[in-house]
Amino acid sequence: MEKLNIGKYVEQFVDWLSDAGTPVFRQITIMIENTVDFLQEMLLLTPSVIIILLTALIAFFIKNKSFKKINITKANAKDMLDLPIFCILGLGLIYWMGFWDEMINTFVLVVVSTFIILLIGIPLGIWCARHKNGNSVVRPILDFMQTMPAFVYLIPAILFFSVGNVPGVIATVIFSLPPAVRMTALGIKEVPKEIVEASIAFGCTSRQTLFKVQIPLAMSTILAGVNQVIMLALSMVVIASMVGAGGLGESVYAGIQQADVALGFEAGLCIVILAIILDRMTQSLGKKKGDIK
Repeated sequence: MEKLNIGKYVEQFVDWLSDAGTPVFRQITIMIENTVDFLQEMLLLTPSVIIILLTALIAFFIKNKSFKKINITKANAKDMLDLPIFCILGLGLIYWMGFWDEMINTFVLVVVSTFIILLIGIPLGIWCARHKNGNSVVRPILDFMQTMPAFVYLIPAILFFSVGNVPGVIATVIFSLPPAVRMTALGIKEVPKEIVEASIAFGCTSRQTLFKVQIPLAMSTILAGVNQVIMLALSMVVIASMVGAGGLGESVYAGIQQADVALGFEAGLCIVILAIILDRMTQSLGKKKGDIK
């Protein structure tokens, strides 16, 4: 029996799509490149001290939900100040080690990727939750996307978008999209039916029920999905560097190529610090003030 060469047909489809979609891919490349370049230049022109202090203030606000009626005591000092202090020390260490520019580049890539993911994932998750057949259609696709090795996404990304930051962003979006869809759908589905029925009984339209009842009640679950998306995006940093994406991943990849343990460890440590800061911030967003620990 002749061997079934599925890869051949996939390659033909990718080649056709690359040729037919060139104008679209070019516009996407321009949009993403301009956005990434603008954010990177803006942050790199801002003094590092200002960014560190602003990050600490944002962390304090997110952790404590307000700047009003601040009452720091021995009992609550650790819970209120641990994240802001870690932001100052962690970002200060990154600057001291000389990886500030690379950290900014990585942060921008994660932010742009996460924004695109949420722009696609949240509406898709809502659609899956509100349509009976939606989940059965989308779920196998999400399973396929999550089980496919991340390196495979780099091949079509290079074919469609050449090399640089753009294919890294696209590969990150594909790899990190499933949690946004799954957690949004889960959060909407977990809203008690009694509450939804009560809102309809009081005259709410379907759209009002969604935006004023279901989404607010599902927000903690949706934010948990955002947290997972950011962590997966950071995990793609090193892989994306193989297609020319800059940042800390490029330094880690250079350390691997040169067998430079010091360079690889320092760049990896910076990724860990950035991941912890983003993780703690997004976790705190999903907690009520009384639950923050």
